[in-house]
Amino acid sequence: MLIMLSRIFQSVILQMKDASKRCIGVTDDQGNVIASSDLSLMGATLGEIQLVAQEAGTDLFVAANRTCRAIGTGGRGAYIAFVDGQDEMARSICILAAVALSEAKSSYDDKHDTATFVKNIISDNILPGDVYVRAKELSFDAETPRAVFIVRQEDGAEMAVLEHLQEMFSTKDKEFVLSMSETDVVVIREIASGCEGEELEQTAVQMQQSIEQELGIHCVVGIGSQVNHLRELADRYKEAQTAIEVGKVFENEKTVISYESLGIGRIIYQLPNTLCEMFLAEVFKKCPIEALDQETLYTINKFFENNLNVSETSRKLFVHRNTLVYRLEKIKKLTGLDLREFDHAIVFKVALMVKRYLDSQNNRY
Repeated sequence: MLIMLSRIFQSVILQMKDASKRCIGVTDDQGNVIASSDLSLMGATLGEIQLVAQEAGTDLFVAANRTCRAIGTGGRGAYIAFVDGQDEMARSICILAAVALSEAKSSYDDKHDTATFVKNIISDNILPGDVYVRAKELSFDAETPRAVFIVRQEDGAEMAVLEHLQEMFSTKDKEFVLSMSETDVVVIREIASGCEGEELEQTAVQMQQSIEQELGIHCVVGIGSQVNHLRELADRYKEAQTAIEVGKVFENEKTVISYESLGIGRIIYQLPNTLCEMFLAEVFKKCPIEALDQETLYTINKFFENNLNVSETSRKLFVHRNTLVYRLEKIKKLTGLDLREFDHAIVFKVALMVKRYLDSQNNRY
């Protein structure tokens, strides 16, 4: 929080710098300079300012030849604005600076409170009835369409990802960038009503590519379904999580996975292992799937990739058409399934996915 607030204070001060030749700055509750038009002061400790502030009975006070004022109301506060000098000009600049910085802090606090509220919703840390009350208190529009993205780092955990995404999105009031774990950052954005899935995927691709290119960090992005009401946020967040988990099993080559594009994979992912094992046993009564060699499995996958087209598959495999037909006949004899028949092909395809899912579950433990 302090880092973000420091950046906001620094932005305000730099905008005032051109209008004044005086050094303007802000100290925290320990007297440490967290923002200043004189960059050489950054990180320095001006302890006298905080000591005088505790005794000051007025809004304005002087300490170490600087005119000071608490950011907020009254003569005390965690943050103190200061301006070099103690003349009338210093007083005027200090008052203006304190007002501007106070407004910036108030705006940030409102945004921070709203972000905490949103985080509590997606974490299921707030009762449904309280959502409506709190939304009203914060003047938060509950029915604006939104999108939920989860950015997950694949190798390690770097704070740079959170900061990078905050720079991309959190400067706008209608976007939230929240750290959910060491590896997960959630981005919530307002979107236009009826926003297409392709547009959301483009946004996700921009996130992923920006992080990879600028930070050199590999990550994947999961996208939930469109949020039409605040009460749906937690469910859409879970969908984005599911998209990443299912994607690791069935589409591990992808770096952007949408929940709505998972298809049958998300159904399989929710099945109990015992049911999956029973299904495989029923499908492969004649010959267990483990008995199929790698060449045979490769041929099967290529046949599926080419939409059960014998000619196109044989071309991609660089084999004669009759050779492929021979392999398919061999598969039929082994398993009892003729992959040239649509119904048999569907069963085999689902069985391969179920096997892949079970293998992924076994590798977890």
